[in-house]
Formats: sequence, structure tokens, C-alpha cells
Amino acid sequence: MKISTFVIAALSAAGMLWAQGPGPGPGPLQPDPPSRVARLNWMNGNVSFQPAGVDTWAGATLNYPLTTGDHIYTDNGARAEMHIGPNALRLNGASNFGFLNLDDRTVQIRFTSGALEVRIRRLDDDDLYEVDTPQGAISLLRAGDYRIDTDPDRNATMVTVRGGEAEVTANGGSGFSVHPRQTAYFADSAPPDVRSLNPPDDFDRFTADLNAREDRIPPPVHVPPGMGGYQDLDANGVWREAPGYGWVWAPRVAAGWAPYHYGHWAFIEPWGWTWIDDAPWGFAPFHYGRWAYLGGGWVWAPGAVVARPVYAPALVAFVGGPHFGLAIGIGGGIGGGVGAVAWFPLGPREPYYPAYHVSNTYIQQVNITHVTNVNVTNVNVTNVRYANQQVPGAVTAVPQNAFVGARPVAAAAQRVTPEQMAQAQVVGAAPQVAPQRASVMGGGIVSAAVAHPAQSLANRQVVTKSTPPPAPVSFQAKQQMLSQNQGRPLAPEQTQQLRAQQQPAAGAGNRPAAAAPPVNRLDSRPPAAAAAQPAARPQAERPAAAERQAPASTEKSAPAERPAPQKKQPPKKEAPKREREER
Repeated sequence: MKISTFVIAALSAAGMLWAQGPGPGPGPLQPDPPSRVARLNWMNGNVSFQPAGVDTWAGATLNYPLTTGDHIYTDNGARAEMHIGPNALRLNGASNFGFLNLDDRTVQIRFTSGALEVRIRRLDDDDLYEVDTPQGAISLLRAGDYRIDTDPDRNATMVTVRGGEAEVTANGGSGFSVHPRQTAYFADSAPPDVRSLNPPDDFDRFTADLNAREDRIPPPVHVPPGMGGYQDLDANGVWREAPGYGWVWAPRVAAGWAPYHYGHWAFIEPWGWTWIDDAPWGFAPFHYGRWAYLGGGWVWAPGAVVARPVYAPALVAFVGGPHFGLAIGIGGGIGGGVGAVAWFPLGPREPYYPAYHVSNTYIQQVNITHVTNVNVTNVNVTNVRYANQQVPGAVTAVPQNAFVGARPVAAAAQRVTPEQMAQAQVVGAAPQVAPQRASVMGGGIVSAAVAHPAQSLANRQVVTKSTPPPAPVSFQAKQQMLSQNQGRPLAPEQTQQLRAQQQPAAGAGNRPAAAAPPVNRLDSRPPAAAAAQPAARPQAERPAAAERQAPASTEKSAPAERPAPQKKQPPKKEAPKREREER
């Protein structure tokens, strides 16, 4: 397909620039937002969600983009699946899961109860996968299939490696390896017990079936494997080549369907206003690429295939102005943050200028599949006219309270005529609307019936090998600043200011794990033995309270240093490659 060279100097002469340009670079306090998220793509039973910076649990929402600080809990009998690109994370019932860190090179998980399967199909040389439990930090060193069970009643963790290689840094600093087809059991006060692979149970059979289904999906051709949600495209639409657009994908939808119409909005930092689609396939086409109206229907154009695409919260342009707000009978102007909120999908070769704080390099990368050479100097001209702005049905408008309240858009949408659109102005990549608590909860139902972990599990310490980032600032603490920002995510210096005000007392925070008797590193497979389930093992005694005084933080750091990326492989390693595929 053609990739546009979109230079701001040329646009300025034509009067075609965004009214709301990108913010200044993130500066030294904070890097650009991550280029990837975890997608909650499947769930069954009572699955709950706690967003970063909030102490309330709500019902989980399909297609929600998870990031650092977010938590998922599965009730008894429930299950859930998440994907980070081609890699899968699966939870059994009664599992308490959270992301300590999720950025471009680190996936660090906090796991305090239940069973977790991690299926890594692709692991780049600089990727780090770590699962932190109360008994130890588990580093996943190769592409493969791993299971981690944590039993809070027995203060024990079990690691099973069907394929790949794991290294455990236990509470106290001792370390040992778990090789393919091994199961390791370790408790707070006992040396590790490494045996041959445990026999499969119902959860193993469930995850094996999902793995087999994924293996039958052909490798992506028109999108990169690192694009979240690519797995659902072939089964829910048709690919074809369109002149001037390259390969496009047409979803199987009812007549009159339009993108960014069936779903709701949520406020997810650091990106801000984020689209969450209702369709089971509704992730990749709404966070990557562009939409075009061809031959009487909508098609999605992913653009050029790149090694690692950059996630965006929603690739739309918001429109408003006082005359537009009054014209559709809602009142007020979108640009002023009152009345109505309206938007339409960006088309191919149209640039996306984030409303959140990013560097110029980030803007280049988030647009690189469709637009190159994007100069972001003096982006301040209104009244942009884009390809989809005049397409019938492309513009969706809702009352502001429906938008902020994360209510279903289709039920609240107002019809917008071409004459009304003539009164509208493009106001940027996000509306000037401050979020409320409902916006942050992402549309999930908040009630007493929502399952959530016991307080003892929610606050339980875990052993960390890699140092996680600081805990997110609470939404309550930053709500006033967000209102002053007119809904734009906080600048890094604002977040730093609030975090300094919430600093714990001296001495609180991460600390080394409690000392334990030395344990020899197990570098070779032990003699074959009958595998035992955790329930059959004796209960390990916790150290006395004086030895395990809980700090204010819920993480505790093991003394081992974070390994350099090149040392992540086990001793016998093949020649270096850019990425390591599962075998």
C-alpha cells in the first residue's frame, strides 16, 4: 500500500492541522507510553477487574487493554484469558493476578493465589517475563509453556515447565532452575523439591485445547504477530487487496454497521480516553491501522507490516464546536467540555496526534504504518476535513454524560446529518472532557455481588527479582488535576508531584526477602520420581512474625540483581537471534 509523507509545513499552508496538538515530550521523568498492552480477550464465569489507582472491584470487560497496576480476579469456577501479542496468559478459578510492570521489554506479574498458565510463543532477546509469588520470583527464560500454582493456605508455590526453561529466585535469595518436563515445589521454609512433570489435570487439558486451537491459526501475513488481537481476524472477516490501500479486511457485520459505534469509552492512563469495542474480534481494528469506506461498506486497512506496532487508545478524530452541539439538540460545545461528544474513524494515510504526553519519536512510530515524516511543530489549526468525516453514518455523537459514564454508545448515540456535520470542527484526538470514577472503572458493573480476593490475598507480599515501577497514583488524588487538564492525562511532572505527596513513611517500601538457609542450585534434572500434587505435601511453617514483619509495600525484592538481557538464556544456547520462537 501507499504510505503518505505527511509534513506539517505543507499542511499549514492548506489550513489542515489539528486544533489540539500533541503535548510536549515526556521529559526525563517518564518515557513514552508502552507500545503494547495485554488484551482481556476471553472470560467465563465471574471475573472481576480492579484498574490501577482504584480500590474498587468491578465486573471485567471484554477487550479491555490491561497495563501496569491493573488486576484481574477469577471467582471459583471462573476462567480468563489474556494476550500480549502472540503470547497467552490464562487463569484458573480463584486466581488473583496483577501487572507489576508491563512495558516494551518487561512483563512482570504479581500472582498470589490460584493457577496461571503462561504460553510464550515469541520472546525477543530483550524481553523479560517474570511471575512474582509470595515464595519466589520466577523468570521465564525461553519460549515455551509454563504453569504456576500458588497456594496461600500452604504458603507454597509450584512451577511446571512443559517446554522452555525457568529460573526461580526463592524467598531468602536461593536460586534453582526448572528444566523442560519438570515440576518444582517450594515453600517459605523448605528447600525446593524438583521432580518429573506432574500429570495433567482439568486446567491443563483446558489450556492444551486452547494451545491446539491457536496452533491451527495460520501465521499472520498482512499484520505483524506482535499486533494484539490478530488471532480473531481470519475467522470474523475477509481479506482482499484494494487499489491504493493494499490489503484490507472487511468484517462480517450487519448492514449499517460503522466502526467505533458498538462499544464504550473508558479513561485508561497513560493514554487517556480509550475505545473498548463489544465485538469478540474488536481489538486490533480499533487500536491499529485505519478505516476506509469502500464499495458500500467499511474495511480496515492495517497498513505496512512493522516489527512491533504501536498500540493507540483509539484512532479517531473528535469533532465539535458550539454550532455543532446545538445543531444535534444536545446543547453546548464539545470543544468546551460540555454537551455532546462526537467522533469519526481516521482514514488511511491520515496522521494521529495523541492527546497524551509523548515525544516526537513516538508520534513517528505510532503513525509509521500509514504516515511517515510527521513533523509536529505548531500543530494548532482547526477545521480539518478528513475522508471519513462526510461518510454517512461515520460520525457518532453521544451526550457527554453517556461518554463519561462509560455507557454503551449505540444505545445513547444521536443521529448526525451531513448538514449538521457542516457546522462541526475537528478538535483533536481526544475531547476536552474530564473523567469521572465511572470512566476509570471502564464500564464494569460495580456491586456487592462482584467477586474480589480476600484482603489478605490482595495485600500479600511477593518476592521480586526485577524492581517494579512505583505504585500508580490513586485516581482520587489526581482527579482535581485531571479536571484542570480538561481530561488530558497528567504530565509526568504532575504525576511525580502527586506521588511525592503520597510517599510512604521512611523505611517503608521494597525490602530484601527474609534470610533462609542456603540451598544448593539444582542445575541438572533430578532422578525421575512420581510427581506429587501440592495438596499431598505437608504444610510448610511460616517463619515467626518477628522474622516476617510486613512492610507497607506489597512487594519485597530478592537480593539477586536483575540479569542483563543477554544472560536470560540457559547455559546451552543457540546462536543469537533477534527473536526466539517456541519449539
